[in-house]
Amino acid sequence: MKSKIENFAKENMPQILDDIRELVAVRSIKGKAMPGMPYGEDIAKVVACMEKLAHKHGFSTTNFDNYMLTARLNDKPDELGILCHLDVVHEGTGWSSPPFEMDIRDGCIYGRGTADNKGPAVAALYAMKCVRELGIPLKKNVRLMLGTDEESGMSDLTEYFKREAPPPFCFSPDAAFPVYNIEKGRYGPSFSANFQEHKSTPRIAGIKGGHAANIVPDEAEALLDGVQMEELSPYLDEYAKKTGVKFHVEEKNGGLLVKASGLSSHAAYPEDGNNAVTALIALVSNLPFFSGEGYERLSTLSALIPHGDWAGEKIGIQMEDELSGILTCNLGVFEYTPTSITGRIDIRSPICSNKENCADVMENCFTSAGFDISSSGMVLPHHVSEDLPFIKTLMRAFEEYSGLPGECVSMGGGTYVHGIPNAVAFGAAFPDTETNAHAADEYAVIDELEACVKIFSQIIIDICG
Repeated sequence: MKSKIENFAKENMPQILDDIRELVAVRSIKGKAMPGMPYGEDIAKVVACMEKLAHKHGFSTTNFDNYMLTARLNDKPDELGILCHLDVVHEGTGWSSPPFEMDIRDGCIYGRGTADNKGPAVAALYAMKCVRELGIPLKKNVRLMLGTDEESGMSDLTEYFKREAPPPFCFSPDAAFPVYNIEKGRYGPSFSANFQEHKSTPRIAGIKGGHAANIVPDEAEALLDGVQMEELSPYLDEYAKKTGVKFHVEEKNGGLLVKASGLSSHAAYPEDGNNAVTALIALVSNLPFFSGEGYERLSTLSALIPHGDWAGEKIGIQMEDELSGILTCNLGVFEYTPTSITGRIDIRSPICSNKENCADVMENCFTSAGFDISSSGMVLPHHVSEDLPFIKTLMRAFEEYSGLPGECVSMGGGTYVHGIPNAVAFGAAFPDTETNAHAADEYAVIDELEACVKIFSQIIIDICG
């Protein structure tokens, strides 16, 4: 059986690449809602394109009002779901070739969506085709689910699951191999405080840094009025040594503009970065020149989130467990004006976390310190036991066709399957392959897509056979 699956994948790769090319050509970025097109005309176009491909290969489909497209292998009860998505992020700049004209070079295919997630979606479709053409008898069905809003909030799943329940077991090839069975919880509160303006000098005229809560900010700046350079210099040297962040000062509008340069990283891995915002707050809040309510609020914030405390210790939410690791806390966006403080925090919490020991503790801490805090709620951690036979099946198929060890891995981010029972991220990139998803020159490795067809085919046989 293995040799037949391998031959099918190899012989069909030219057609697989042609089908991916056709999907990549559709600039399927979320747009303005229209009647029957909840995410815009381009999303409806890519759904129609994928539906045409599925019909070409002999599969029946159902279009759920352009929220979700499904294709089924047979009419038997669903047992396995494969969850992919057809929407993509904006192309941005810096491409070596047109982002919506798939380019083949050096054993890879380049273009927006090749890896995230049109290439894996086509590989899943061909895995279904492989099982059908090989005549493998099945007792159950596999349902290919092709979503349209993964990149912009996943509201497509909310709408779709009102109409169809998820299959008993599911995987999404929208991450990497082997098996991501744990995804940390997420909590992203915003905080603010208002106060009377301190008009006399010296004073803090403003502080600003960060563009997104889920990125460790590498730049921040503060404008200080009524402070002399010779007064400031010793503190710059002291806090550069304490924080590892570089400070540069220039004159602006009669004051001193202090620029902090740190190191950016994803908020899920703040230990890999060096937060310029918290370093600058630490510096400014410890300068002896200032007074007033705003300065006091800034000092309080510095005590709650001191530089280097990316584990939430001072807030009282530090925790970890053996399976998913440590909680991470990132102050990603911050602004201080003469009358207000605002900020946004990104927290990734292990599977031992919940609303009571994470979100509630933080909210009480900030409220007690005089800040207003708001959020859209906490997304709880996602965990599927590695002892589940389904997980063993995934790892066994990966090992058989890749020659690499199968194991379960925890991630700080969240994927399309977060919150779906018995669902994990599985593929499609191999370990150590950086696909440039969401960046210029996004690519997928052709040999890895071919391996996906083999692996997914074997999984369908093992679970539905």
